[in-house]
Amino acid sequence: MHRFGGGISALERHKQAQRSFAELSSEISQTQISNLQAQLAHFRKALAQFASTHRDKIAKDPSFRHAFQQMCSSIGVDPLAGPRRGGWWAELTGIGDWQHELGVQIVDVCVSTRERNGGLIDLAELIRLVSRLRGPGGQVTEDDVARSIKTLEPLGAGYQVVDVGGGRKMVRSVVKELDDDQMVVIAVAQDGGGRVEVDGLVEKRGWTVERARAALENMLLRDGLCWLDEQDESCPQVYWVPSAMQWDE
Repeated sequence: MHRFGGGISALERHKQAQRSFAELSSEISQTQISNLQAQLAHFRKALAQFASTHRDKIAKDPSFRHAFQQMCSSIGVDPLAGPRRGGWWAELTGIGDWQHELGVQIVDVCVSTRERNGGLIDLAELIRLVSRLRGPGGQVTEDDVARSIKTLEPLGAGYQVVDVGGGRKMVRSVVKELDDDQMVVIAVAQDGGGRVEVDGLVEKRGWTVERARAALENMLLRDGLCWLDEQDESCPQVYWVPSAMQWDE
């Protein structure tokens, strides 16, 4: 009986120790949460002051804007977040409205040029046309355009930045994917100022004639991404890819 009583006593002491540790842990957690909330409040105040001070520079200076957005990414702040997502940061900087305005201008350029390029435009060309649309002081960067295109995703219109290789990027504004062969054709066309031939694809890429012809015919007839020139004296069939051409406007 003595040994049994000792066992009960030890069990009670163990349970009491567990309760004590649980209470201590709860107190520590509450203290940590309070400290964290205080730090976040201080951090938010500092960000608000920074945003108010540099609002105009964020909107007008591409280099400063890029550095600002990189800083946001590094600390996990979304400068485009709407009010329902805690978008006080966007409200303070005005960058949310600025980015959406840029998105509208990107759509304007993409739609107005779609008839000639089939909904695929060189990123550098898009930046040039958008910057001209915005007027003096409206310079935008590749990073600005890429971020604004992300805001267009809910439209479901297929807007996307596409890497076609060789450091070149294009913007697709139609709901259709480019296959691998089309990406190669576009890259070759860019090297030729927009011009591409069946023999050129065979020579430069090691394709068969059938593969080269099929890729070009699909781009011409199915997707409307290129034009056919049958009047060229040097070759009976020359294809021109408008999205790979330089347009002087």
